[in-house]
Amino acid sequence: MSVVEQYARAHIVTDEDVDRLDADAVPVVLRYDPESDPRAVRIGLPGPHEWTFDRDLLEQGLRSPAGSGEVRVWPCGRVQAVVEFHSEQGVSVVQFETKTIMRFLRRTYMATTPVAG
Repeated sequence: MSVVEQYARAHIVTDEDVDRLDADAVPVVLRYDPESDPRAVRIGLPGPHEWTFDRDLLEQGLRSPAGSGEVRVWPCGRVQAVVEFHSEQGVSVVQFETKTIMRFLRRTYMATTPVAG
């Protein structure tokens, strides 16, 4: 099994606790390491901001609002999804293209599928 890492750009809707690098979009890293935890994904925002949460939450949030506590995910129209991160410093609301998250999720499932040989 291999680590899946996907770089993307996302829009910060609120940014109390994230230093913006770009007024329009910021670089983010979507990461999945099946060796570390086959059920978890990580999203890293600029700076030391990284959240680890259940991969199923990310998938469920593409269809309907999901989550509680530190991470919430919900669809935003037909082509976007929103991920809301809560921390002691505040709330960051990040908007992704749905196809970016779907591509990442597809890659994570491929990384955990046993290869016949």
